[in-house]
Amino acid sequence: MILDKTDKKIIKELQMSGREPASYIAEKINVSVPTVIERIKKLQESKVIIGFQAILDPIAVGLDISAIITIISGSSKNYKEVTAKAKNTPEVIQCFSTTGTGSHKLIITTKNSHSLEELLRKIQRWPGVTRTETQIILSSYKKGSKIPI
Repeated sequence: MILDKTDKKIIKELQMSGREPASYIAEKINVSVPTVIERIKKLQESKVIIGFQAILDPIAVGLDISAIITIISGSSKNYKEVTAKAKNTPEVIQCFSTTGTGSHKLIITTKNSHSLEELLRKIQRWPGVTRTETQIILSSYKKGSKIPI
């Protein structure tokens, strides 16, 4: 889908706050409410907008440890199974297939160092995983998922 200026303005507003009513967005970007509603529907149907969700502060909900885990495998034989396991592990917030060291990078959040250790043991038992490398996130200076358009 090719985005025009109106689509981009709507997307920018939604990325700032996905809870604003269509009437607010329409007024802010100087178009009609039906235009905003129709455009949002088309953006969803074309998978430009893939969802709306609350963004939580992990620490506020008792998850004190966030980390980046690199999964290193002996071969690509179990690639799909590792991906499926990552998708089905609640502590895994994001899973990326990457170049360089490791086949997958996981962004995780968990309660404490003990639960992190348990999670690492679990991941290290996944098929084909030979080892993991973990970087604990000490501070986060930019959060969110706003995509520049």
